[in-house]
Amino acid sequence: MSKIKVAVIGCGSIAKYRHIPEYAAREDVELIAFCDLVKERADGYASKYQAKAYTDYEVMLQEEKPDVVSVCLPNYLHAKVTIAAAKAGAHVLCEKPMATTDEEAFAMIAAAKENNVLLMIGHNQRFMAPHQKAKEILARGYLGKVISFRTAFGHRGPEGWSIDGRNSWFFEKEQAVLGAMGDLGVHKTDLMRYLLDDEIVEVGAFVETLAKEDTTIDDNAVCLVKTAKGAVGTLTASWSYKKEDNSTVLYCEHGVMRLADDPTYQVIVHLQDGSVEQYQVGAVSTNEKQVASGVIDEFIDSIQAGRTPSIPGEEGQKSLAVVLAMMESAATHTFVKVKS
Repeated sequence: MSKIKVAVIGCGSIAKYRHIPEYAAREDVELIAFCDLVKERADGYASKYQAKAYTDYEVMLQEEKPDVVSVCLPNYLHAKVTIAAAKAGAHVLCEKPMATTDEEAFAMIAAAKENNVLLMIGHNQRFMAPHQKAKEILARGYLGKVISFRTAFGHRGPEGWSIDGRNSWFFEKEQAVLGAMGDLGVHKTDLMRYLLDDEIVEVGAFVETLAKEDTTIDDNAVCLVKTAKGAVGTLTASWSYKKEDNSTVLYCEHGVMRLADDPTYQVIVHLQDGSVEQYQVGAVSTNEKQVASGVIDEFIDSIQAGRTPSIPGEEGQKSLAVVLAMMESAATHTFVKVKS
């Protein structure tokens, strides 16, 4: 079987720590091209993987004709580059948030369908071991329905993660459009939709710039959400936590489940009869300690099997729509219904 030819557009930290090494770990994949406006970054990876380096993604798509493209760019470019790659006949794995508007997201989905290629969004929270275990426990039914929840994702900010530090595009409103909410909030929005097998239908939010200087991008958000099945919960996203927090607590009919808030047991279930279940299943990935995301494996496996990936563009759009509703709520100081 011939190898799947992959091109990576954008050679920043998400490509460095997730996409590139996870593609390289697969024997059925060949990294053929790297594209970045900073030529030295693309050159470095091209040299390492005996590939081609580009600074213009349109030229790269035309000359290389990759089977797969990873879009690892600033948020405002996600739609434009994804659509161009789809039109060039490539399957696309796009980083989150998939776009900055609903219109962009729908255009990306349409482009993939029109060109008979797959589109997947990189929501890696679904694949993290504690979240997979929680999904399994909820499916067994003994906790009953989820009544309420709280979930958070916070760290010191992208300056400690981005290859450009404090000069990163994350802090440029025109390029990021969405700050902590697009970086972290959309992750937890997607996670709660996945865990609860439910849709968030109404939100109220405070989305503020509280901690970072010389930027107007949001760095802290506290949101109240309601689901179609009636659960209510809080979701927070922050670029000012001094210790990273990616925890979730689910308050159910017959007990409480805690995820990623204990250093020893990543999943803890407190049942109403007083018994406790503790699971060591593997930690969530952090900026300081990376673990395999599962995203690249799922994407390549779906291509090989000729099936829709588990997080297609439609799923990315639904999670984005919740974040956009949160931004609208904060701007208008009202509760907002999420657009379906």
